[in-house]
Amino acid sequence: MNKLIGFAGLFLIAIFLISCAEDSTEAPVKLPDNIEVTVEYLGEGVVRANFSAENTNFFKVNFGTPGEATRQVEGNSATHTYTERGNFILVVQAHATETEFVVSSQTISMNAAALGLGPNAGYTSPDSYEGYNLVWSDEFSGTELSSDWTFELGDGCPDLCGWGNQELEYYKRENTSIQDGNLTITAKRETVNGKPYTSSRLITKGKKAFTYGRIDIRAKLPKGQGLWPALWMLGENISEVSWPKCGEIDIMEMIGGNKDNQDATVHGTVHWDNNGNYANYGGSTKLPFGIFNDEYHVFSIDWTEKEIIWLLDGVKYHVIDITPGGLEEFHKPFFFILNVAVGGTWPGNPDGSTVFPQEMKVDYVRVFQKK
Repeated sequence: MNKLIGFAGLFLIAIFLISCAEDSTEAPVKLPDNIEVTVEYLGEGVVRANFSAENTNFFKVNFGTPGEATRQVEGNSATHTYTERGNFILVVQAHATETEFVVSSQTISMNAAALGLGPNAGYTSPDSYEGYNLVWSDEFSGTELSSDWTFELGDGCPDLCGWGNQELEYYKRENTSIQDGNLTITAKRETVNGKPYTSSRLITKGKKAFTYGRIDIRAKLPKGQGLWPALWMLGENISEVSWPKCGEIDIMEMIGGNKDNQDATVHGTVHWDNNGNYANYGGSTKLPFGIFNDEYHVFSIDWTEKEIIWLLDGVKYHVIDITPGGLEEFHKPFFFILNVAVGGTWPGNPDGSTVFPQEMKVDYVRVFQKK
């Protein structure tokens, strides 16, 4: 009997202990909620992150630079100074406890303007290449356009209305200026002769034409839906054989806009006549961060008897073999064209997001040929 009472007592004690243990379980930690993070660009590479969240005891931040440790901060903001271009991931942790927290992240883009590098910042190509001579250049260092250039004016009518692409601009001399070592083409929203936009288009036809060579053009591009800047070449014999039999080399084209990262994408293309049939072959490349309006870049081709190579800031991104038959156009002289079109079949028209005026600034055009 005493043993039975003993076992019963132990059983009741166990039940009591389990019950007490269940009653003493702590309530789950309530995680922070409604986290909000904003970023202020203060100039010279300095940014300030501001953050808030409910049910938060402290914050930790990491500004995304290599080797940076996540750190706890006092209050609801933190500053950081960047020294390099790039996209950086800001991470903000709102903590209830050391191990219980929620996270918010966003990209911080550091371009030349954000770093305070000045209006002429960007890539610069060499002023010489081994085995090559500089045979012509325009550094746009004076106050007037050199006699190597002439303007193509109007809207292309009556022979080529819309310049063959349903473009919306009317080309004027007044939209080109030479200042601070740059040629600037300005696209404006203004109505002239029935066209809702104006811009400029310059050519070296009859003045300067080249066959083969390394060509570097340093430029800063406009931005926005419907903008179509181009640095390109046409065969000098276009008046005799017409297009596309004259051939076309697009050193750089960009169709602006936010869609599909268009303001950060450029295209290099050739067009020609292939035994009576129109032909083209092109490639493109995107910036790793930022857009082409942020700073200067160098758009190049390396054109030889065998191939045309396209380069962005000295890095190859596209090539065509021009040795096969049917590509005879690309073994003859070509002249330069610099222009900013507005609208057209490829870029589409400007919309409510497009800001005018927009500028393409050209720092230099250089042609090197083998010795």
